[in-house]
Amino acid sequence: MGVHSGGCHCGNIRLNFSTTLDPAELEVRACQCSFCTRHGSRAAADPNGRLAISVTDRERLQTYRFGLRTADYLVCRECGVYVAAVAGEGEDARAIVIVNALDDREQFSRKPIPVRYDAENREQRLARRRSAWMPVEIRGL
Repeated sequence: MGVHSGGCHCGNIRLNFSTTLDPAELEVRACQCSFCTRHGSRAAADPNGRLAISVTDRERLQTYRFGLRTADYLVCRECGVYVAAVAGEGEDARAIVIVNALDDREQFSRKPIPVRYDAENREQRLARRRSAWMPVEIRGL
């Protein structure tokens, strides 16, 4: 399994994305919601992979919820970098990683697929995330 590390610019939030998939073949999505377009988001997930998130200073982590309020969007308060989104809690938590926050982001070279999720209701959104997002472990919260 390959590990792709990264995090926010100031180093408060660190990421380790583990996957057996070749980053050049991994689907990258460009959500078209107002939050993601403003951040230039390119997101990826491997349902068979794993994301580990480490936070050094919890006070410098901003969690943001909007719309259907089904996920926490993780942004560093210090440097402003959007690193991941997390839905659910504990063993059921699932996440996407923001490719732009990875150190080897250039390896994720597929053209991002524009996606819109506006037509989903709360249940549909949660079901999609359970099946398409990856398990996540968060340390430091």
